[in-house]
Amino acid sequence: MKAKPFLALTLLAVILALAASEALMREKAETMQSSMVEVPLFEVDPFWPKPLPNHWLLGNAIGVGIDSRDHVFIVHRRQSLNPGNEGNVGEGQPDAECCEAAPNVLEFDPEGNLVGSFGGPSNNDDYTWPASNHGLQVDPKDNIWIGGNGQGDSHVLKFTRDGRFLMQVGEPGQGVDSNSTTHFSRVTKVSFDQNGDEAFIGDGYGNKRVVVVDSDSGEFLRYWGAYGNRPEDVDLGAFDPDAPPAQQFRGPVHCAEPSNDGLVYVCDRTSNRVQVFEQDGTYVNEVFVEPRTRSAGSTWEIAFSPDEEQRFMYLADGLNRKIHVLDRKALEVLYSFGDGGRQPGQFYGVHSIETDSKGNIYTTETWEGKRLQKFVYRGMGRVEKGSNLAELWPTQD
Repeated sequence: MKAKPFLALTLLAVILALAASEALMREKAETMQSSMVEVPLFEVDPFWPKPLPNHWLLGNAIGVGIDSRDHVFIVHRRQSLNPGNEGNVGEGQPDAECCEAAPNVLEFDPEGNLVGSFGGPSNNDDYTWPASNHGLQVDPKDNIWIGGNGQGDSHVLKFTRDGRFLMQVGEPGQGVDSNSTTHFSRVTKVSFDQNGDEAFIGDGYGNKRVVVVDSDSGEFLRYWGAYGNRPEDVDLGAFDPDAPPAQQFRGPVHCAEPSNDGLVYVCDRTSNRVQVFEQDGTYVNEVFVEPRTRSAGSTWEIAFSPDEEQRFMYLADGLNRKIHVLDRKALEVLYSFGDGGRQPGQFYGVHSIETDSKGNIYTTETWEGKRLQKFVYRGMGRVEKGSNLAELWPTQD
């Protein structure tokens, strides 16, 4: 008779334990669910682009832009080939038939075929090719704009997409002056408002400002520094993550990207921040990403998702070798992808980033990365907030 109460108590204890375990699992599931976010997902295409012809090699791939046909344009530095092996090549070299530097600007169709190329010094001195080209963008009228961050590069160039020269903006061969209305200093990139009427220039490695010019005439319209301040040419020294935020751009001012809703997102690279402004230079907000990064910094270049609201912002982080995906309006990092390395889906000095009309991402890599990669948009999915999805290698069907 005494066994029955004991069994009843045991059974009750088991039931209570199961109930507690179920409640704990439900709580953990709810916590996990609350930490999940809906984001665009990607997968590297290891076969894009197709091999270049003529034994061509890329140097530092330093800019990428996309036209209305989803053709991808990149600019690279021919002179950055390694003289110890890559550089001992080309016409007149007796060692072997391979290789030589590709033309400065290359054009690929959506399938990854090389369909055009141009660039380099003018044959009739109507423009000055940069000593070190830096940044390429396609405006809404399908013209190509190229900057330069070499010593004495104080101008930008505008071409048709087939390489016909249109305009040089800024006097070449000038020095640093962040309040000049006649020249820049070591421009990083040129971007455009929604209609292409105004060009927003990251100026740059020498100057420490954003400059807006008329896209047709090249006339200087306005400029500003960090927090909308009047820019100053002062050396702020090395970044200190524990110091108060600098009131001027530390630089390089590596991008100035207008959004469809009238904002401008500015990369202050070695300060690890993106500052947001109205298009007249009024300061709005800022976000710090990987804020303890030193040296070359974390905020290299940004692109937006192609939906009308541009819901997501993609940030290239060259030093940490990854792409950060942010909620654009909330300035909140949702997740990241990529890792250091030279295999497809990995990065070494990821420098520039752009999206096409289908939502695919394209990146170029500088330093010894020297390549162009495509990340195919695979639709929306849920990931744990703050996670890093590493290489995004294609799944096996």
